[in-house]
Amino acid sequence: MSAALLVSYPVTAGARFDRDYYVATHLPLVRDRWGPHGLIDATGMWPDDDAPAHVAVALLTFRDADARDAALASAEAAAVFGDLPNFTDIAPVAQRLTPA
Repeated sequence: MSAALLVSYPVTAGARFDRDYYVATHLPLVRDRWGPHGLIDATGMWPDDDAPAHVAVALLTFRDADARDAALASAEAAAVFGDLPNFTDIAPVAQRLTPA
């Protein structure tokens, strides 16, 4: 059964978030580094609200919960997390999800 990681970037006064870098560089990096660990898809989404709670949200879908957890614990996770300062100074909030 598939599993997911929901990563959100809360709106923070004065914070920086580079959408172009996120789409062109960070998401491909996530796909490249975690694909071998069972990542199926990585989708970035933007809020439609006029006063959103989050600047962006990513839905990362994995083959199963074990694959997700292995990716998060992998050596490649350092490259994924280490890339954050290149596009934002917002501390992301991550939540592990499994389907009902």
